[in-house]
Amino acid sequence: MIKLLSLADFISLTNALFGFFSILVLFSGFFDDFNLKIHISFSFILLGLLADGLDGIIARRFSKSKIGEYLESMADMTTMVIAPSVFVYFVYINTSLVSDNIFRIIYLLFALLLFVFFGFVRLASFNVMKEKKLFVGLPASASTIIILILSYIEIDFILILPTVIIIGAAMASTIEFLKPNIYVNISAAILIFLCIILDRSFYNIAPLLLLIAILIYSVGGPIFRFFNAKKQRKGF
Repeated sequence: MIKLLSLADFISLTNALFGFFSILVLFSGFFDDFNLKIHISFSFILLGLLADGLDGIIARRFSKSKIGEYLESMADMTTMVIAPSVFVYFVYINTSLVSDNIFRIIYLLFALLLFVFFGFVRLASFNVMKEKKLFVGLPASASTIIILILSYIEIDFILILPTVIIIGAAMASTIEFLKPNIYVNISAAILIFLCIILDRSFYNIAPLLLLIAILIYSVGGPIFRFFNAKKQRKGF
């Protein structure tokens, strides 16, 4: 079976391993410092996102294997659905406002289960609904970054849960998002590296810049597409 794998597939496997390590760090006894655990787990998920972008480049440059698309989806489910869900759970379950309140724990689990459900549906149907110039549904990478950073900077518990549900629903929606060009992808990669290096330094400047960039893409893309389509229908 190993012979079936291409270079891009090994990068996809690296993506999955980063997602696995991000979970392992949270529940291991190697690090006693809570903030250090959070940052290392956060960094592993971001590295998984970079690996996901790289495997696509390698696959287009060289060749795809017969199992490449399936393997990529499975890797993405690990890094972009399961790992961020566990990350959000770990961050908020360790606050006294949540850990001492059974109703908040149930609310948290309900929101995360919905996110996992939507994420699995989105990734399982990705190859079926794939378009050349568009993403159908909010890309899993963008969804991951949004909920990852919001929980990383620890926004209020009441705000994170509806956000998780809304982002999950957007993943499995039929809303169309433009595929970013290479310059946008390079800018995102730079911001991801800055998040890993700077951590929460300078008032969370790196995570906030990445979050703002992704929110502009997530909200601005469909709005631009809507008005552009309306303009074309009028014949302008």
